[in-house]
Amino acid sequence: MRLIAVFLHEISHALACWLTGGHVIGIEVNNNEGGVTKYVGGCRLLIIPAGYIGSAFWGMVFVVLSGGRKTATFAASGFVVALLISLCYSPNRFMIYLNLGYAILTAAFIALEWHVFTPILTFIILFYGVCIGTFAIFDIFDDLILRTVKGSDAYACWERMPCCFPRCVGVQWLLIAVFMQFFGLWLAIVLMSEECSNLSWLKCFAENIPDWDFDRQRRQL
Repeated sequence: MRLIAVFLHEISHALACWLTGGHVIGIEVNNNEGGVTKYVGGCRLLIIPAGYIGSAFWGMVFVVLSGGRKTATFAASGFVVALLISLCYSPNRFMIYLNLGYAILTAAFIALEWHVFTPILTFIILFYGVCIGTFAIFDIFDDLILRTVKGSDAYACWERMPCCFPRCVGVQWLLIAVFMQFFGLWLAIVLMSEECSNLSWLKCFAENIPDWDFDRQRRQL
C-alpha cells in the first residue's frame, strides 16, 4: 500500500500535467518507495504540489466512496483504469509488476462483491483510502517538514516562489492533507447515516448543511 500511495503521488503529477496542457513522457515507481514523473510543458506551479496534495485527495475520495456498494465499485473500477492507463507511459519494470498485480487484485474483489459475497469491496476501498491518506500525511511531515531535501517537491516550489521556504510549503500542504482526511471522514459518516439512507447525495448534503439564508431567518424572527 505504501507503493500504491507512491503511484497515486506520481499519477497526480501526471494528471496535473495533462490538465495544464503538458505532455507526460514517463511514470516510474521504484521499490525503494520513490518515484518520478517525467514530463514537458504544463504549469509547474500546479504540477509540483499535485503529488502530495493529490495523494491526500485520492485517499479522501476512496474513504467517501467506500460507503456504498455502487460507489465502491465505481472507485475500484476507476482505480483499475488508472493503473492500466499509466502503463502506457514508459513505466519501469517494477511499476509494471505493481500495477498489474493491484489491477488484478482489485478486479477480483469487484467480481467477489457482485457474484460471491457482499459487503467486501466497501471495506477494501475504505482500507485503500485510509492507508493512502495516512501515508500522504506521514510523507509530507517526514519529507518536507522534518528535513529539507534539495530536489523535493517543496524545494522545487520554493525555487518557483522564493517568498515561501520549503518547510513552510510543507506545513501548508500538511494542513491541507489533514483537512482532506477529516472532511472525507465527515462526508462518509453523513452519507452512511440513517437520515441519508433513502436520499441522493445532493439531497443528503442539503439536509445536513446549515441554513445560511439570513433574510429568511430574519423574517421568521
